[in-house]
Order: sequence, then C-alpha cells, then structure tokens
Amino acid sequence: MIILAEPQATYEKEYTYADYLTWQFDEMVELIRGRIFRMSPAPTSFHQKVSAVIFGEIYGYLKNKNCNVFAAPFDVILPIGNKVNEKSTTVVQPDICVICDTSIIKRRGCFGAPDLIVEILSPSTSKKDLINKYEVYEESGVLEYWIVYPLEKMIQVHQLENGSYKRKAVFQEDDLIESTVLKDFSLSTKEVFKGLNEN
Repeated sequence: MIILAEPQATYEKEYTYADYLTWQFDEMVELIRGRIFRMSPAPTSFHQKVSAVIFGEIYGYLKNKNCNVFAAPFDVILPIGNKVNEKSTTVVQPDICVICDTSIIKRRGCFGAPDLIVEILSPSTSKKDLINKYEVYEESGVLEYWIVYPLEKMIQVHQLENGSYKRKAVFQEDDLIESTVLKDFSLSTKEVFKGLNEN
C-alpha cells in the first residue's frame, strides 16, 4: 500500500496564498481561512459524468459571451482574511466556476469571487462543501452557488441576497434549472443525471 506523505507544514499555523505557492505536496490541497484541507481522491465516474454535462452545457451557452467557465483543477483565490492576494487565507478549487469579470482572471487562476460556483458532493468532501466553502463563497460575494448531490440526483441552488445566501430551490430529476447569473440559460436535471444508474 502506498501512503501519501504528510504535508510539510503544521496545522496550527494560519497559512496564506504566498505559503500555498511554495508547497510541493504529494496530493492536492485547498486553503480555507488559513487551514489546509486535503482534496478528495480521484473523482468517481458519477462525479465526472455530472461535471462533464454541467460544464459542457455552460460552455456552449457562453460561446460569444464575455463570461468564462473553468473546471477543476483551477485555483480561485478569494478575498477572505485579506484583500491583498498574497496574504489571502483562502484558495479553493471549485468543480466548476463561471467568471464574468475577466480582469480577475490571471495566469495562475482567479483572483476574486466568481459569479457562479458549482460543487459536486462526494462522501469525503460533503462537510467542506456544505459548511466551509458555503461560508467563504457567501462572504466573498459569489452570486450563485450550486450544490450537486449525484447519488440523490438533486441540485440545490443558492443565490446571494443582501450579503447572505437564500436557497432558491431544490431541483430533482425532470426539473429545469434556471440561473439569475446566466440569463436565459436553462439546464435539464434529467440530462445531468442521465445514466447514473448504470454499472
């Protein structure tokens, strides 16, 4: 059995993006409020299918538009803890993110809050996505946050109103998701979860 090396950093210290740039771990990590969070193992086929459909639909919609869509791995440096990029204490890798302000897209990633973020839950990341990331996405001003439950075939959509997330709706199979960020965009949940019962 191969055991991954422990990160060469202590968990008592609060880390920043400047620290993150120096790390050479044997596994991918995220930084949330100065704390190191390990990424989950390789995504399941369910996760990859769902991600591919959502990304593909958004990518097609955004052709000839000003917004950009990115899929993990892609660093998003959020203005949590400090507005100075190098001193930011939060660096995440959303499964999918849409960014309409092209000035915050740099070679190393996104330096600021995306307009829309999609996270696809897995057993090992559900707490992080539902609590830790929910809070920093809300605080940093991500306008819309989709949480996808592949096994339950369900998508929760949260929208930012007056600085706080309000759950717009819970979409299940045969529903049509509409976004306030992506005008006139719609996504069929039936298409998203198609084939997930297959072996």
